[in-house]
Amino acid sequence: MKERKEVLDYGMTLPDVYQDAPFHDDNWILLRYKKNKKAFAWTYERNGHMCVNVKVSPEWRDFWRNAYEAIHPGYHQNKEHWNTIILDGSVPDEEIKRMIAESYDLVVKKRY
Repeated sequence: MKERKEVLDYGMTLPDVYQDAPFHDDNWILLRYKKNKKAFAWTYERNGHMCVNVKVSPEWRDFWRNAYEAIHPGYHQNKEHWNTIILDGSVPDEEIKRMIAESYDLVVKKRY
C-alpha cells in the first residue's frame, strides 16, 4: 500500500466503520468504529509520504517497529499504544491489513 485510498478502502470493509475529518483539515482522515466513535486508523501525509497510525497492543509494538524500518512510534499519539506506518511500499500489504484489523479489534473492545 502506498496510497491513502487503499487504507481507507480496506478499513471500510470492516463492520460499522465510518470516515471522519475531525480537524477540518483534508490531510487528516480517520477511520472510526461507529458504536464507540473510537479511531483505529489515522491517515495523513508527512515529509512527502502517506502515513497511517494504528493502535497496537504493547506486546506487539516493538515487534512491528523492529520488523520494518517504515514502522515508527505513533506520530502525535501515545507511543506506547500507537505505531505509524510509512506507506512507502516496503511493508507488505497483507501486513498493513493485519495491523489495521488488529487496531480495529482493539477499539471495538473499548467501552461505549
